Amino acid sequence: MPTRNDAAIWSGLFRISTDSGQTLQAQIRQAIVAAILDRQIAASMPLPSCRILAEKLGVARGTVVLAFQQLVDQGFLIAKERRGHFVNPEVLTSPAKPTQRQQPASEMIDWKARRQVPATELQSPSNQVNWIKYSYPFVYGQFDPALFPTAEWRECNRMALAVLEIRNWAADMVDRDDPLLIEQIQARLLPRRGIFANPDEIIVTLGAQNALYMLATLLMAKGSKVAMEEPGYPDARSIFNLAGAETVPVRVDAEGIVADEVPADCGFVFVTPSHHCPTMVPLSTRRRQQLLADAAERDRIVIEDGYDSQLLDDAPQQALKSLDRTGRVIYVGSMSKTLAPGLRIGYIVAPADLIAELRALRRFMLRHPPANNQRAVALFLSLGHHEALVRRLSAAFGERRRRLIQAVNAFLPEWRATDSAGGASVWLEGPPGMDTCALSEAAAARSVVIEPGKRFFARGERHTQFMRLGISSIALQHIEPGIRELATAAGRRPAAA
Repeated sequence: MPTRNDAAIWSGLFRISTDSGQTLQAQIRQAIVAAILDRQIAASMPLPSCRILAEKLGVARGTVVLAFQQLVDQGFLIAKERRGHFVNPEVLTSPAKPTQRQQPASEMIDWKARRQVPATELQSPSNQVNWIKYSYPFVYGQFDPALFPTAEWRECNRMALAVLEIRNWAADMVDRDDPLLIEQIQARLLPRRGIFANPDEIIVTLGAQNALYMLATLLMAKGSKVAMEEPGYPDARSIFNLAGAETVPVRVDAEGIVADEVPADCGFVFVTPSHHCPTMVPLSTRRRQQLLADAAERDRIVIEDGYDSQLLDDAPQQALKSLDRTGRVIYVGSMSKTLAPGLRIGYIVAPADLIAELRALRRFMLRHPPANNQRAVALFLSLGHHEALVRRLSAAFGERRRRLIQAVNAFLPEWRATDSAGGASVWLEGPPGMDTCALSEAAAARSVVIEPGKRFFARGERHTQFMRLGISSIALQHIEPGIRELATAAGRRPAAA
């Protein structure tokens, strides 16, 4: 146990960094709280003075003073006149963090044997966790820090933290949503896709995946059959499988899903008509009409994922839901691709009776998405920040897409890109025999991140020559150098500029 004058040990306990993204004061508070809860500081031992600790940490004395004062206010420390700051003994009466002990093999529980769904054996997400550390991140679904509206988002969060606003969102909303957010989705987001809905026909979710999980839980059972685009959205396939449903792959061509190949016994169809996941081709008008007619004839439910639909396209199309006259189309939307994927805000638009059932289900799952986030997003929409962001992202992504296609044509001419307008990624088919999983490893060694395409297929081992290149997170000036490096990783020597 260190004494008050063991300056080296104290500074070792309180490691801080200017690169952590948190204020120095917050880092000091976190370090002290961790040391207290881990029983590294005894109640009888005074902490170093503010002056000494500030000198050892290389921070201003006032930073340490404010950190100590907040910990006093929170009850972790007590200040004794002329003696200094001590750990509050009441904090130490709670049980210490238990040490981990290795159980004998005979005592180990076989959790895999006890599980009812094989969650860990379903398709894992693409390996893009550390994409921000790479020089050329061709990843999809992540944000660009240079384009994120930091000032506007901070403004909305400050407004949401006003006293009157806190009174609006701090109470338990049970199964309700922020009425301002519902209003903004109804007025600002849905009309862009040609959808006009009443407030009781909208529910807020924790992103599109949460929306699909709730729909699968509520509507699907063992033996249900869901027609899915092939290739298609892998997480949707896994979610439906978890619910006990069987997913049936249906071919996709230049017009989208081949509607007349949907088996007659499928009770559900899952589609991404605005931009097909992952090829980005839009569903043609003819196919849309056929899909809706077949759904009405066969009493089928259509789940529409508005995948990559919020950006401004050169040839925009309305949602399939906007053409629905029978209430069979359930629309799933998300703000992940425009505002931020980490925010986890999505929504479902469906008939009021179904929304009421979803609200009842959601109450048992999570009650409701965090109300403070809902209010901040509602303010972001109401102040016009989202409209401005969509315009900025659409322009930036359009330029990046053109640059990417040019670079692929120049340095990877044997690769074929799907011709589609809009969206935040490009789908590529490589030459025969190409293994994009191996290419992904070789590219990573050259600081290039790509996404192999086999995960989008129900039988991925047959489709190793595809890959998806995202453009949402890579700066314009890095696209051509990144493709040059990718071409080198693919075994082709790039031509001179």
